Amino acid sequence: MSKSTRATQTLAKAGVSFSVHSYDYDPSAERIGMQAAEAIGEEPRRVLKTLMAEVDGKPVCVVVPSDREVSMKKLASAFGGKAANMMRPADAERATGYHVGGISPFGQKKQVPTAIEIEALSEPHVFINGGQRGLQVKLSPADARDALKAIVAPLVT
Repeated sequence: MSKSTRATQTLAKAGVSFSVHSYDYDPSAERIGMQAAEAIGEEPRRVLKTLMAEVDGKPVCVVVPSDREVSMKKLASAFGGKAANMMRPADAERATGYHVGGISPFGQKKQVPTAIEIEALSEPHVFINGGQRGLQVKLSPADARDALKAIVAPLVT
């Protein structure tokens, strides 16, 4: 497994301090983020999942703790929209250039507006997908926010 991906290259180019952690990805896991948290031995609230959605028909990226669910109403509101829905997996892969299970908010094919769950900013560090199945990057949540120019908002139910 390569530890150099578009995501890690994007972070390095931006001067963000991070470490790379690989684990055995389980493609049959019901909840990929929870499986990642267990595999790396970290609290699920610190292992953030990257989801692709649409707000009023426009693509957005959403980063939330792996043990929480996104509220579509809160998501739409965070982007000043009326309606939100999850993007179909094939559309998410096409939009990001990553495979489902390895979608990172960093280094996407075309950067889209991103929102990060406000609760994540209170953690000392977070893990976010590094752009490949079985690869996580550990960094400060403030650095993640800044690198993504992310909106910080309550996004979970």
